[in-house]
Amino acid sequence: MIRYALTCTDCDHGFEAWFASSDAYNKQAKRKLVTCPDCDSRAVTKQIMAPAVKTTKGKVAAPDPEKLMAAFAEKAREHVAENFDYVGGDFAEEARAMYYGEQDDRPIWGETTPEEREALKEEGVPALPLPAPFAPKPPKRKARQPLN
Repeated sequence: MIRYALTCTDCDHGFEAWFASSDAYNKQAKRKLVTCPDCDSRAVTKQIMAPAVKTTKGKVAAPDPEKLMAAFAEKAREHVAENFDYVGGDFAEEARAMYYGEQDDRPIWGETTPEEREALKEEGVPALPLPAPFAPKPPKRKARQPLN
């Protein structure tokens, strides 16, 4: 038996579930049989977990916190890169446009100046800094074509 910490991506509810094996979880998840107990959504993902490993002396070895943090940061970078639109220096403008209903909401990330961050905060626009370890590398800018 294996216990997984799971999260519903629809309602952000965290919960645990037991499965006969990791293969059993994978098969059930693929068939959309794993559901959130709060909202019954099938949008459920596994959380990062630290396994307890028995040493040769039978003691449980504590996981290395630095390795856990590095793995967590890598997963966060991958999630942001795959699911958020990079808007570069237009972050404040894009966040405002969504907040005021001028464009559809979507997950974005980019850069702001300290003044822009303060202005967003004062306006009540929900935006938070993405800590550097969790930010993916911004995509490369396309080279400008010379004018002829």
